[in-house]
Amino acid sequence: MSSYQKELEKYRDIDEDEILRTLSPEELEQLDCELQEMDPENMLLPAGLRQRDQTKKSPTGPLDREALLQYLEQQALEVKERDDLVPYTGEKKGKPYIQPKKEIPVQEQITLEPELEEALAHATDAEMCDIAAILGMYTLMSNKQYYDAICSGEICNTEGISSVVQPDKYKPVPDEPPNPTNIEEILKSVRSNDKELEEVNLNNIQDIPIPMLTELCEAMKTNTHVRSFSLVATRSGDPVASAVADMLRENRSLQSLNIESNFISSTGLMAVLKAVRENATLTELRVDNQRQWPGDAVEMEMATVLEQCPSIVRFGYHFTQQGPRTRAAQAMTRNNELRRQQKKR
Repeated sequence: MSSYQKELEKYRDIDEDEILRTLSPEELEQLDCELQEMDPENMLLPAGLRQRDQTKKSPTGPLDREALLQYLEQQALEVKERDDLVPYTGEKKGKPYIQPKKEIPVQEQITLEPELEEALAHATDAEMCDIAAILGMYTLMSNKQYYDAICSGEICNTEGISSVVQPDKYKPVPDEPPNPTNIEEILKSVRSNDKELEEVNLNNIQDIPIPMLTELCEAMKTNTHVRSFSLVATRSGDPVASAVADMLRENRSLQSLNIESNFISSTGLMAVLKAVRENATLTELRVDNQRQWPGDAVEMEMATVLEQCPSIVRFGYHFTQQGPRTRAAQAMTRNNELRRQQKKR
């Protein structure tokens, strides 16, 4: 046993309660202060826990935050500002800095032939800009001016070097006109199986009632002339997707279906994909850019549908997982190869 352990042995049988009973109130208070674990340098602790509470004064009352802020503001206004050591008068002292002119050393000076010197002396700004472009000084002009001067054999710049700081002027692109399709007339034509109606395009018409879209899908079940059906950005949801799925199970003439940029969830997309398996005439399907990501299960189902449906040769969707993306790419390559071989026959 070491000497330190022998020293601790004599304190093993000490009665701590007896010692505490013999201490006076002042000694107990001092012991309590000593036992408090304080860390003044710990910035994570509140200020009241970094040091001992040595306040003996009773509180004057509850905290009035507004009164305290007003008092601090008043104290700040009453403090006199410190005067400047040297008052500011606005007088400018000294001489303005003039950058000295740098003379080009004799060995760096370039001498040209008299004909070139005369041509450059009488050249206009537009001609100087084109010369700079030909010499590769593209930092003196915009990209448009540079490529215009390089690609064309004539002087294209009419503004000169000073036009560098000006932005290029582009023609504004007008917005696309609204879709002029009349929904009621389209619905009547689909129901009557009009021979002249081969494409139904309702893109970007966002005020179509959901019951009318479902009626249109219901009428498409027996239609034999419509080849393309597009519902892009029509605020369609799962009820419309369910109606589209029912239509795909019965329609045998539709070749292209586009339901991109809608509010269809994974449930609606899964219903459409299951219905595509029962349709042998559909060659193009686009379902990308829905309001929410459909999930891994739907992407795997998409790849499986493309593998089991050789009639689909165009599919619009941006896969987020590598596995379904690779399977879909291989299936599309195989489907297009099969279509090419069928055309040869």
